[in-house]
Amino acid sequence: MTFKRKKEPNKPALSVVQTGQSLSYPFRILDGYIPLASPQLQMFSALREAVPVIDAAITKLVRMTGGFKVTCTCPKANASLDRFVRGVSVGGNQFGLDSFVSTYFEQLLTYGTALGEIIADSSGRVAALYNAPLENIELKRNKNGLDIDICIVRDGLAVPVKYPELVLISALNPEPGALAGNSILKGLPFVSSVLLKIFNTIGLNWERVGNVRFAVTYKPQNDAVDRAYAKDRALQVAKEWGEAMQAGGSIKDFVAVGDVSIKVIGADNQILDSEVPVRQILEQIVSKTGLPPFMLGLSWSTTERMSSQQADALTSELEAFRRVLTPVIEKICGTYIRLEGFSGSVNVEWSDITMQDQVEVSRAMLYEAQAKRLMKTTHEEKEVLP
Repeated sequence: MTFKRKKEPNKPALSVVQTGQSLSYPFRILDGYIPLASPQLQMFSALREAVPVIDAAITKLVRMTGGFKVTCTCPKANASLDRFVRGVSVGGNQFGLDSFVSTYFEQLLTYGTALGEIIADSSGRVAALYNAPLENIELKRNKNGLDIDICIVRDGLAVPVKYPELVLISALNPEPGALAGNSILKGLPFVSSVLLKIFNTIGLNWERVGNVRFAVTYKPQNDAVDRAYAKDRALQVAKEWGEAMQAGGSIKDFVAVGDVSIKVIGADNQILDSEVPVRQILEQIVSKTGLPPFMLGLSWSTTERMSSQQADALTSELEAFRRVLTPVIEKICGTYIRLEGFSGSVNVEWSDITMQDQVEVSRAMLYEAQAKRLMKTTHEEKEVLP
């Protein structure tokens, strides 16, 4: 009697992308790597440090995205999953999945690409989460033309990570065919550079005007004595004037003989008004962040009450960010429950975004309930009539 081994069903192979770039020159592998540690990333970090409005906008977007709750379809796994979400170690100095997601999201907004890693211990369980910096990471297009190979640079060579299934990567608004995403700060370097030039010029002007400088002029008379001793008298005037200025807080008079005039340098010049150009530039920056101006401390309108249109637009923006973060949370929690021996799938429930005034929301709910009641009463009266 002969036994035949049962054939395992072949997994469907992923088709190669037909519209991908085809390269045939010998050194095509060098063109396949995309380093994330580019000078552009350093520029985005410098923008957050130089322009406080940009840093405040990113911080507020991270906080306004809100918290979340993760549940599992397996009831036995919920208790263990709750402990993991609240107490998982993040980078050695933070705890909780919310801390990891906040740092991950901040990196995504700033650089357009975010990278994280699930750290497993020797027993094969999830021990910690790690927010990876982008300096030593390179991305490479897989041979199938669709997947991404994550490589780490060691001794000048890009080596693929050993366990890619434990690495998390997200791209914000990537361009077609691009591996990395686009930062929300894209388009701001030019206007920010103009803004910083204005601020730098204002600082220099106030340094010059605040620390008053004087022009002391001695005009000799037409006689021969004054012309002969003009240099000596000018040096004497300069010495006396210097002593008068070095008197500190005490008052010291300056007495000179002859035609001596004293003027403040730059007093006749008018400093350019920077309010209009600075506001125009800040409008461009604020429009890129998607936040209302008053949330960033800018009082440009007569009222600081958020309109319903602004609230709806900001809510839609935050929900779009949540759609990017949800797969990351699901992958982390799904990996955890599988390594713990549980089955089932996870579900991420985000907290409600409340941008509207609670009074207005309650009034809208009241009007809706009254309308439904009126429609129900009208429908019942029509049924009663013959």
